[in-house]
Amino acid sequence: MTSSAPRFALVFAAQFAAVGVTLPFIPPLLASRGLTAAEVGTILAAGASVRLLSGPLGGRIADALGRPRAVMAAGAALAAAAACLYGVATGFVGLLVANLLFALGFASVVPLGDAMALRAAREERWDYGRVRAAGSAAFIAAAGLSGWLAERGGAGSVAWLLAGTLGAAAVATLALPPAPSVARRGGGAFRAVLALPAFRRLLLCSALIQGSHAAYYAFGSIHWEAAGLSGTVIGLLWAWSVVAEVALFAWGRPLAERFGAPGLAAIAAAAGCLRWGMTAGTVWLPALAVAQALHALTFGAMHLAAMRVLQASVPPAVAGTAQTLHGAAVGAVMMVATLAAGPAYAAVGGAVFWGMAAMAGIALVLRPLERADT
Repeated sequence: MTSSAPRFALVFAAQFAAVGVTLPFIPPLLASRGLTAAEVGTILAAGASVRLLSGPLGGRIADALGRPRAVMAAGAALAAAAACLYGVATGFVGLLVANLLFALGFASVVPLGDAMALRAAREERWDYGRVRAAGSAAFIAAAGLSGWLAERGGAGSVAWLLAGTLGAAAVATLALPPAPSVARRGGGAFRAVLALPAFRRLLLCSALIQGSHAAYYAFGSIHWEAAGLSGTVIGLLWAWSVVAEVALFAWGRPLAERFGAPGLAAIAAAAGCLRWGMTAGTVWLPALAVAQALHALTFGAMHLAAMRVLQASVPPAVAGTAQTLHGAAVGAVMMVATLAAGPAYAAVGGAVFWGMAAMAGIALVLRPLERADT
């Protein structure tokens, strides 16, 4: 571990503690304010649409200025303010504004952190996955704490925990070492990134596999709550989903070296078919525990595959742009899938997860990273 690795671990911990609050409990917070399933889906999809623009824009600004720390810290601070608005807003319009501000601020925060960490890991020779595991561990703790808070103080109480984690992320970001100076591009960064064949193949693969999580992120907690599971149990299910992910990030480097990006992506797609089929078919708690453990593969293996491609194929001068464009591609598919999931869940309930299994199946059949050079 070099001097920068512990600081990146703190940044990841704060960032993904925020994600651990957002993913499981912002949809129930919206539903608790009297919104319908379709309105919840609309608000979440609107946030995803904002991320399509604000994420790449934040990455481009960070690359152009050569100051990713400042852009990350400002984004986390804006998202913290939006979290406070979640705590007090009522009605569709107020919650929509809160979600849009949150999306605007947070969209580029995690991708820029990944871009800086990948470069530092390459130059200082530390294991990105092991440091990134700190974020997954923090996700577990935050998801469990959020469930406990929601059960005792109502869904709205998690907004204040979210604000605290985002404030911590802004402070931790400012403690990172400054990014090394690189020759910055005056223009054409988006074209330069999209001209990379490995990057274009990655966009399709990540969009399908990571996008297959859309119904789970939007309606997983709502579905389980309707089935009678308590807030604490739901929080623990989300936390358990990341336990195996932590193990993969912390000790999965030999696996990644053996299978490479194409193999990891194929494993993620196959696991997605199984996981979403199980989630569609049952709310039996032991089965859900097994399905949630597959998150290590559906999310974790695909994330490691993506980071291998980005680390190997993207020049440092456009790393922030590439990371945020990758996030935007995932977000575009996530937005469409989330928007479709709202009325679909209202109509067929848990069967909506069969659609997510189909997305993973398409990625498995197409194998878009088969020719990746990593």
